[in-house]
Amino acid sequence: MDHHTLQKAQCFQGNLEKIAKSTHLVRMGHCLPGTMEKTSKDGTAGVPNLQLYDVKTGTCLKSFIQKKMQNWCPSWSDDEIICARNVNNEVHFFENNNFNTIANKLHLQKVNDFNLSPGSQPYKVAVYVPGSKGAPSFVRLYQYPNFAGPQAALANKSFFKADKVTMLWNKKATAVLVIASTDVDKTGASYYGEQTLHYIATNGESAVVQLPKNGPIYDVVWNSGSTEFCAVYGFMPAKATVFNLKCDPVFDFGTGPRNAAFYSPHGHILVLAGFGNLRGQMEVWDVKNYKLISKPVASDSTYFAWCPDGEHILTATCAPRLRVNNGYKIWHYTGSLLHKYDVPSNGELWQVSWQPFLDGVFPAKTIMYQAVPSEVPSEEPKVATAYRPPALRNKPVTNSKLHEDEPPQNMKPHPGSDKPLSKTALKNQRKHEAKKAAKQEARSDSASTPVIPQSVPRNTITQSVSGDPEVDKKIKNLKKKLKAIEQLKEQAASGKQLEKNQLEKIQKETALLRELEDLELGI
Repeated sequence: MDHHTLQKAQCFQGNLEKIAKSTHLVRMGHCLPGTMEKTSKDGTAGVPNLQLYDVKTGTCLKSFIQKKMQNWCPSWSDDEIICARNVNNEVHFFENNNFNTIANKLHLQKVNDFNLSPGSQPYKVAVYVPGSKGAPSFVRLYQYPNFAGPQAALANKSFFKADKVTMLWNKKATAVLVIASTDVDKTGASYYGEQTLHYIATNGESAVVQLPKNGPIYDVVWNSGSTEFCAVYGFMPAKATVFNLKCDPVFDFGTGPRNAAFYSPHGHILVLAGFGNLRGQMEVWDVKNYKLISKPVASDSTYFAWCPDGEHILTATCAPRLRVNNGYKIWHYTGSLLHKYDVPSNGELWQVSWQPFLDGVFPAKTIMYQAVPSEVPSEEPKVATAYRPPALRNKPVTNSKLHEDEPPQNMKPHPGSDKPLSKTALKNQRKHEAKKAAKQEARSDSASTPVIPQSVPRNTITQSVSGDPEVDKKIKNLKKKLKAIEQLKEQAASGKQLEKNQLEKIQKETALLRELEDLELGI
């Protein structure tokens, strides 16, 4: 990796203050950044505790009185022409950084949060109002500054079970994904509450995204083309699924130790990762062909970022999240570790980021599957062995799993079909494919079929796979009973006196053979 590429990673130490966009600094608190003074108890105005500064000149542009700690930070549009702030049942909009005049107001009773759309004009805003007294919560989409009248909203989606929401605009500002969360799961299924995923488009369409596995929603990300999104969800091992704009599943990545997803800047590569309390395993996927590229491991990572060139990946271990083994690594998406920096033991790394570039500076390149060469030795993580009590340490290890891993599965509809297969259709399709594969295997092995003893009926040992576990289980049990009957008949032929219950078993042979024949004919 050349020196120019390494310079793209700029490291910063120290506690960074909250910076909104490029030219404004937001300071919360009268004395120290990141703190807020209490307002007066007697109801008087109190001292302004929220200041907006011009970063270039250091001038304080405006001071506000902010009473709530939640959702206090103002938000700018990407071009910084408008700025919005949540204030007592209203969202206030300022234009051209003139904070002495409120240009527009969006009034909604008990409005709790808002999110400005990315990109340039026309600006859009998503607002969230929590439910109360049996009424549902809702998210509405508006186009700035058209806020007046009951028909002003572009779209509306109401839902229950929402103590708070996370609203995610796609890059083209045509749709929003809403993660609705409750603090407590009343069903008792989860200690961490309950979460649901909703889709709202500016054309008025909305839907609930059906997630096949129960459990928390760890991450949801849009691809750069705004045509699909990926959700990571479900109790561990978590599932990851790509959905289209109709909220239909396109590809299921199966289950694995992951809790985050990251699309490359060009949207052609997707990284599924397990950070935090997981081991740092990453899966790098080609999302055009849905093919696995590499599986590097970045242990103890607290930060992940794609380089704007769409080829290199940055992972870092930063304080205060982790104060040991601070440093950063630069990877190629094919799994090669290209550069590693470890912070000295007397220092701490607080932040690391790529040098920013404008969109379009780096064109998308053809995806490679062969790992690029690297002079940095690969670090194979030590695999921790499971604890074994002393009584079992000298005995053979049995392969047992707490969970059945689900493999990746293409969910796209077959040619000539408008809709993806339903769960039942997919299940029947898997049974049919398993049955077909078993028959092909049986044909290939027919030439090497062992000689069957004459004393054992041929239909009692003929292998058959139905594709249905329950049917296979019944066939296996019937064959087991018939084999035991044959052994009893051999004992009787040798002159051994059989018990009454053993004679009764022999009498059931005809019925068992008939039942077995019926099951095998149904395969």
